[in-house]
Amino acid sequence: MKFKFLFLLVFVSSYSFSQSINDYVAVIVPVKYEFLKSENQYRLNTLTKFNLKKSGFEAFYANEIMPKEYNDRCSLLYVDVNEDNGFMITKLYVTFKDCYGTVIYKSEVGKSREKEFDVAYVEALNNAFISIYALHYKYSGAVTNSQKTAITPVALPAVVATTVAVNLPSSTETNEMNVLFAQPIKNGFQLVDNTPKVIMKVYKTTNPAIYLATKETVQGVLISKDSQWFFEYYEKETLMSEKIAVKF
Repeated sequence: MKFKFLFLLVFVSSYSFSQSINDYVAVIVPVKYEFLKSENQYRLNTLTKFNLKKSGFEAFYANEIMPKEYNDRCSLLYVDVNEDNGFMITKLYVTFKDCYGTVIYKSEVGKSREKEFDVAYVEALNNAFISIYALHYKYSGAVTNSQKTAITPVALPAVVATTVAVNLPSSTETNEMNVLFAQPIKNGFQLVDNTPKVIMKVYKTTNPAIYLATKETVQGVLISKDSQWFFEYYEKETLMSEKIAVKF
């Protein structure tokens, strides 16, 4: 794999947000947190959704079928629960990220000194939500920066010699079966089909139009050009470009 060529595709640019959680219409809850071994372990994901709704948010699990009015993924927040290291104490905190993985809000750390995990995690998460309740969330109806910002296509450098475009159906032929849906993971997204099966994992860079990408054993970049996404990678000495339909 010619990583020296791939990294030529990625340039550094500053990209900042100054959004409030009130600017987002709903929150997506994952079905599993990374620090736990199984889905909804200790019912923390259920508890997260319950607390979000109690705080005034509209909340949906990542594997739910979303109502049409929530189809714009950049109008949504993506919640995550993280564990802090602590000796003889359980510490959890909650983060809210936008569709690019930028942290919009981080809660205070919730703590518990209970010895049993099933009790300690629940108590710590509830305590973390105290600071979220205090925000008094109410959707403002505002358009987020991520919705307003047009992503500028990134030109490929001249050092890349040959590009072979993979022939795929036109946009009129693309149906919902071909669309991949982005689910937030640490530092990026996993792209799943409608089964759902993880097809690709992408990791954010400083440019929201470019992600480092892995598809099975193939590594490359997911790049936005002309408002469309392309998975680009090297096959021997040839640069391949595969059009990918993604809903972020």
